[in-house]
Amino acid sequence: MSSFLFVVPPLVGHVNPVVGVASALAARGHRVAWAGEPALVRRLAGPDAVVHPCPPDASQGPGGGPGAGVADSGRPPDLRGPEALRFLWERFLVPLAEAMAPGVREAVGAFRPDVVVADQQALAGALVAEDLGLPWATSATTSAEFADALASMPRVAAWNDTLIGGLRERIGNPGGSGDPRFSPHLVLAFSTPELAGPALRGGDRVRWVGPSLAARPRPAAFPWHRLDPGRALVLVTLGTANAGAGRRFLTEAASAVRARAARVQAVVADPEGVLGERAGDPDVIALPHVPQLDLLERTAAVVCHAGHNTVCEALWYGVPLVVAPIRDDQPVIAAQVAAAGAGVRIRFGRAGAAAIGTALDTVLDEPGVRAAAAEVSAAFRAAGGTTAAADHLERLARREDPV
Repeated sequence: MSSFLFVVPPLVGHVNPVVGVASALAARGHRVAWAGEPALVRRLAGPDAVVHPCPPDASQGPGGGPGAGVADSGRPPDLRGPEALRFLWERFLVPLAEAMAPGVREAVGAFRPDVVVADQQALAGALVAEDLGLPWATSATTSAEFADALASMPRVAAWNDTLIGGLRERIGNPGGSGDPRFSPHLVLAFSTPELAGPALRGGDRVRWVGPSLAARPRPAAFPWHRLDPGRALVLVTLGTANAGAGRRFLTEAASAVRARAARVQAVVADPEGVLGERAGDPDVIALPHVPQLDLLERTAAVVCHAGHNTVCEALWYGVPLVVAPIRDDQPVIAAQVAAAGAGVRIRFGRAGAAAIGTALDTVLDEPGVRAAAAEVSAAFRAAGGTTAAADHLERLARREDPV
């Protein structure tokens, strides 16, 4: 029996993929604990999850609640490109790492893990494990980092390296080396090359395991009886951290669906009530929370922000996408979808009902797009998911080379 400590940021999309991995390890008899925000982790991993608060006062996330748009707290909704990257690192990732580091050290001392599993955006997990000489694995819950997006921007890349170096001096081993986003022992990539393309970063320790899907808490009551089996179902979602930026886009997407109401029906994740849910509306069912995985089993297309989890979950079910990236890793993921032929990319800030509708027609009607989505789905399912990830972690705990 081995012990695994999962270090996660207060972000739903970064906790969900490893919930299934942690569950698989526990089912095999291993000890599992978490370092993160207790309310969020227990909501997603179950009320009995062993969670070491990290930061120590992590009863509320920096975004005003457990996992509520943390990286977007105080960020202008129209911030894009290098400025958005600067905000992400200077206002979220680095302060979060500094806040989490004492809690990670306390968790390691109390739990005594054989392996630390550190999310790429929970940099404290990697830096503390490196400093203490513990084997650690990277949980790459987005494949964007493998694309080396900063290769064409050397000054930005140098700035990023300087930030990481300063952070290592403050909370880790100043004599350490390497990028804390890529473990020298094992990098679990929750995608496959059929979508992400080849890994340009991470070296020979990258293991493509595909999406890790696990049962999730369901909304108290979803109106399944309102779904019309005679129409193609479209899921529209901008994820958990983009609600403030999505008012116009959700409104235009709803208009695009209504223009096709004879053959299309939509479920819209609308956490801020932008669309003003109309009781009994037969064409657009807008709700604050939706059971995404359950819906994807019967969905014909997804319109989304190109969030990694949403994209991979849709393609797991072979569902093609209309992707409208907003910022951060989303443009990279959107480019992957388009390159794989599994969807259509549109401009988030400019797309109106006509553009959204045209893209939706393409993914619903073009056989080639649906075939490409099916090919990615087959690759995902062959990669092994939670089982493969757990296998690799067990080998690392035994100090064997991952295969």
